[in-house]
Amino acid sequence: MKTVLITGASIAGPVLAWWLERFGFAPTLLEKAAAPRPGGHAIDIRGAALDVVRAMGLSDEIFGKRTRMTGVSKLNAASEEVWRSEEMTISGGSFDKEAVEILRDDLSQSLVGALGNGIERIYGDCAAAVEDDDDGVLVSFEKSRERRFDLVVGADGMASAMRRMVFGDDGDFLHPFDIVLAPYTAPNLLDLKDWQLTYESGRDSCMIYTAPGNQALRVCFGFSAKLEDVPVDRAAQIALVRQKCAHMGWEVPRLLDAMEQARDFYLGPIAQVKMDRWTHGRIALVGDAAYCPSPFTGQGTSLAIVGAYVLAWELAQSPDDHAAAFANYEKRMRPFVEINQAIADLSRDPRFGEDPQYYIDVIEPAMGKAERAIDLPAFEDTSANRGP
Repeated sequence: MKTVLITGASIAGPVLAWWLERFGFAPTLLEKAAAPRPGGHAIDIRGAALDVVRAMGLSDEIFGKRTRMTGVSKLNAASEEVWRSEEMTISGGSFDKEAVEILRDDLSQSLVGALGNGIERIYGDCAAAVEDDDDGVLVSFEKSRERRFDLVVGADGMASAMRRMVFGDDGDFLHPFDIVLAPYTAPNLLDLKDWQLTYESGRDSCMIYTAPGNQALRVCFGFSAKLEDVPVDRAAQIALVRQKCAHMGWEVPRLLDAMEQARDFYLGPIAQVKMDRWTHGRIALVGDAAYCPSPFTGQGTSLAIVGAYVLAWELAQSPDDHAAAFANYEKRMRPFVEINQAIADLSRDPRFGEDPQYYIDVIEPAMGKAERAIDLPAFEDTSANRGP
């Protein structure tokens, strides 16, 4: 039975582990955090990715956890409502589309919870070095003893440590948009009920929406900053958000105060990952680590889910020839990635935040074309193609 180490236990990692076990592999899921990570944006599952979660038997659970917002209002710097829609939200798109919007941590919880007891899970550790040879990959860990695996897959997000170790510096692959997002959970200070607000003051913005049940808010500040200016230390990150957003009025001071107490505060740049190859020797990348399309596309989660399934399926077809499996994974996924990454240019048009009709006339058709721009291997055929 071939062993596969997967680094990262958010979205792509658990999906890959689930399918690999189904296909007869022995996956090990490695996560640097001591426990499943809380927080994150509201994220979307569309098109081909919905087919994958249905095949995993998770559609009822995931739809049951979906956000239940009924519309969105945009406020100007004077906190006046300049437009509203009861047909869409900025984060989730039109309500009449076949898609599900769910909080990142809720989705991750469902995916990890679906893993069989036979799948090894390691929290609170990370890979420190990898040595790839003809017989496998020798992995050194920060805390655990070194181990050998047949294959290694980096599913550890846009800031992938596995990508840096194997493929090179971030500067070779990250294409930043010079915008930073800071999402976190706060009490429902605004008494919102199933609603989304977006408040803009100059080039800086704040999006607020209710979590299911309306007891809490997810808050996300966005502002201009260079990739190299984003600090690593949490206290410095919070100070940067305050520095950039302190000029904003409305309810921002109270929301900034709530940020100090948020256990799931996160600060990260918006960027795309573009690589000529996602594989090297016995090591592969999947999801944001390989082809993050950025939140501007709304398709990062779907790419991660689809990519994990495709990689597992191709490995199952060529269990003794990882090079062929990796080549077929790249061949099948690359056109799908490219058409989805292209949505970012449309979303950065100023009309996106100013005219709801632009979303309906331009963004929705582009996403509708992109979300199924891949021929997935038929799920009913997979059970006959068991791995080693």
